[in-house]
Amino acid sequence: PPQFHPEGDVFVHTLLLLENLPQPAPMTLAWGALLHDVGKPATFRVAPDRIRFDGHVDVGVKMADEILHQLRFSNHDCQQILALIANHMRFADVQRMKESTLKKFIRMPAFEEHLELHRMDCLSSHRDLTSYDFTREKMASLPPEAVRPLPLITGADLIAADYRPGPIFKEILGSVEDGQLEGRLTSKEETMQFVREQFPL
Repeated sequence: PPQFHPEGDVFVHTLLLLENLPQPAPMTLAWGALLHDVGKPATFRVAPDRIRFDGHVDVGVKMADEILHQLRFSNHDCQQILALIANHMRFADVQRMKESTLKKFIRMPAFEEHLELHRMDCLSSHRDLTSYDFTREKMASLPPEAVRPLPLITGADLIAADYRPGPIFKEILGSVEDGQLEGRLTSKEETMQFVREQFPL
C-alpha cells in the first residue's frame, strides 16, 4: 500500500533497501536484507481495506531456512539471518513494549544488525525513523547491567525453598526476570516473597 511502501512493489523495495546497505556489511546482514520480505509474494491478498501480506514473516522464515540450507550456510549464520527476518517487523511496536520486553529485544545477539536492517527498511519505504531513533536513544540510556542484570535468584534458591524442579521453574524464573527488568524486584528477599505469593506451594 502507498502509505507504507510508496516506492512500489517488494522487488523495488528490496533493491532500494540493498542500496542503503552499509559498506562493508556483515554477510548475515546482507542476506537478511535480501530475504527479509521473501514471504510477501506467497502471502499477497487484496483485502477490503488494502493489500495485505498477513503471515509473511513466518512464511519468509521457512522459505529463507530452505534457501540458506541449500546454500550450505553454517548453523550460526542461518540462525542470525533467520532472526533478522523473524524480528524485522517488531520495531513497529517498540514504543509500546513493556520495559522487560524491550530490554530482551535489544539484548538479542548482534542487535546492531537488527537495528541497521530496520533503518534500511525505513529508508527504502516510508522514511520514518521514529522507532529507529527511539531504540537508539533507549539503548544509549540503559547501562549494560540494566539490560542483562545478574539473576536475583536461581533454581537452587527455589529448591532450597522446597519447590520441586520441573517446567514450573522456567515460568517462575521468567516471571522473576521480568519483574527485575521492570524494576519491580530489586533484592533476593523481596523476590522470594514474590515467588511465594505468585507461585504458592
